[in-house]
Amino acid sequence: MEFSRRSPMRAQVIKVVSVFMVVAFLSQRGAESRKAKIQGSMFEYKAISCRTHSASLTDFNGVGDGKTSNTKAFQAAIDSLSQHASDGGALLYVPPGKWLTGSFKLTSHFTLYLHQDAVLLASQDMNEWPVLTPLPSYGRGRDAAGGRYTSLIFGTNLTDVVVTGANGTIDGQGSMWWQKFHGGKLKYTRPYLIELMFSDNIQISNLTLLNSPSWNIHPVYSSNIVVQGITIIAPVRSPNTDGINPDSCTNIRIEDCYIVSGDDCVAVKSGWDEYGIQFGWPTKQLVIRRLTCISPYSAVIALGSEMSGGIEDVRAEDIVAINTESAVRIKTAVGRGGYVKDIYVKGLTLHTMKWVFLMNGNYKAHADGHYNPNALPEVKGINYRDVVAEDVSQAARLEGISGDPFTGICISNVTIKAAAKSKKVQWMCSDVAGITSGVNPPPCDSLPDQGPEKIAACDFPADSLAIDRVDLKKCSYTI
Repeated sequence: MEFSRRSPMRAQVIKVVSVFMVVAFLSQRGAESRKAKIQGSMFEYKAISCRTHSASLTDFNGVGDGKTSNTKAFQAAIDSLSQHASDGGALLYVPPGKWLTGSFKLTSHFTLYLHQDAVLLASQDMNEWPVLTPLPSYGRGRDAAGGRYTSLIFGTNLTDVVVTGANGTIDGQGSMWWQKFHGGKLKYTRPYLIELMFSDNIQISNLTLLNSPSWNIHPVYSSNIVVQGITIIAPVRSPNTDGINPDSCTNIRIEDCYIVSGDDCVAVKSGWDEYGIQFGWPTKQLVIRRLTCISPYSAVIALGSEMSGGIEDVRAEDIVAINTESAVRIKTAVGRGGYVKDIYVKGLTLHTMKWVFLMNGNYKAHADGHYNPNALPEVKGINYRDVVAEDVSQAARLEGISGDPFTGICISNVTIKAAAKSKKVQWMCSDVAGITSGVNPPPCDSLPDQGPEKIAACDFPADSLAIDRVDLKKCSYTI
């Protein structure tokens, strides 16, 4: 049956499909939670490290009534458990309840575990959010020129850290922050839900994150990171509620996640303009697989726009998007410097998109006026294959930089079905170069078709990265 882009029937179909996918995913997650065998105070889960010692938040006078602040209880518990770092590490168990808290800091060789009926509620008291200096690779805050509020769950210079649960919930209660952002009332950049800096061996898994004030998960200047089985939900018009943002990180695995957000579901970053160039920490060796995304105003995966330290060796596969602006988007500009190279994407299933392929070389949000206008970004080696998309407004908008074209683009085995009210010109290309094979509708002249025999031309690495060889162990506890 045919129906227009704005028809009530079409809207209902999209709603039904979206709800079905949410229910199916959460049902799967629920099954995984049942496998955790949580029976009162006994539970099992999988992690990069098991712990020798454990304690409950109630052992440190935590009160789960949704009204009493537990910021001091969380910090006291973590500080006490840190004494076991060299003796097998420790786990802090958060039992059922609503645990109101401001920002608190983690420690090394430590696990934070949320029961399936535990809800962390982010405090609305601004005094419970200490202010940090700006990230060195950014030079300033993203919301304001000054510093930034500490994230709800924070840590720096740590090793062997696990934040997990049986699909417990972290609710950022972000509406207060969104209102301040829209009203221009922020002196500092909004906090994230989880941020770990200068850290190694990190696992964030089996949690539901709701209504973050801004980004949800932000590993930065870190390595060897597993993000797995995460559900992230925020209103689709909430500002900058990115899902997962690996930033100047190495060896990252993001898999089996479901994200509904007001910004990019995954945003890969590495610093902003002259600050990112000087800091010089790329994001590389990143695996993204089995991701489901809904984001009507942003991308499934964004590379940039803060990419001045470089982004390379990104491997994304088995991606589903519904009612999302674009699939994989590259964002950069004159003054960024850095590079985006060796990007490999395959197995995209897309429903209702504004663009399938989107690259912008004119994304002009700069940190300040001191960027180098001669710092040109390098974009090359971008590979897409095995893509099926329907209800698409325009197949591609590819905009390189005059005198600095995006090169080595390879697109193969792609079928795109236009929406009822789609653009007459399906491919818009400028300052790009590459090849295609088996792409319909036919691409622009700067991406010539190499014939059906080249349909497997676009590379996807056969080797595995070190992070794929990290196995999770089964851990058992009685609290």
